[in-house]
Amino acid sequence: MKKIRPSTAADMAAVTDIYAHHVLHGTGTFETTPPTLQEMAARREDVLSKGLPYLVVEDAAAVCGFAYCNWFKPRPAYRFSAEDSIYLAPRAAGQGLGRLVLSELMAQAERAGVRKLIAVIGDSANHGSVGVHRSCGFQHVGVLSTCGWKFERWLDVVLMECPLGLADSGPPTQSAP
Repeated sequence: MKKIRPSTAADMAAVTDIYAHHVLHGTGTFETTPPTLQEMAARREDVLSKGLPYLVVEDAAAVCGFAYCNWFKPRPAYRFSAEDSIYLAPRAAGQGLGRLVLSELMAQAERAGVRKLIAVIGDSANHGSVGVHRSCGFQHVGVLSTCGWKFERWLDVVLMECPLGLADSGPPTQSAP
């Protein structure tokens, strides 16, 4: 049975391991050195301190993925736009968990006051991430060509966006977290 829930400090070792796999073997992140457990815990605390969601997905065995969002940019005018991040353990790929956790992240981000969720996807050949975002209603808005260098090759960044809730239909009625 799969379960999506808020992350806890106890989940961070599994989250760190999942992310390290993607840093070392994937192009979805442009980091090249896996962050330590302490760094990943600090990143989680930063997200939570802003009132934004940081979720994990678990199966019968253990935590097999995580997702969170954080402000797209630090300037105040961006305070209603957030960038999402989703990573699954290799054993969890292809089971529909990405779509499930992204859908829940979107719902929680909307409740937190986010009006636009932005995907900044490493590698235009990252069809899994592009497809998951598309299946959740994200629209393609552009490609930044050859802006990352990893694994001895140039990589693109795909930009996608999805309006949440009232989106841009009027001014915000609440402060962002």
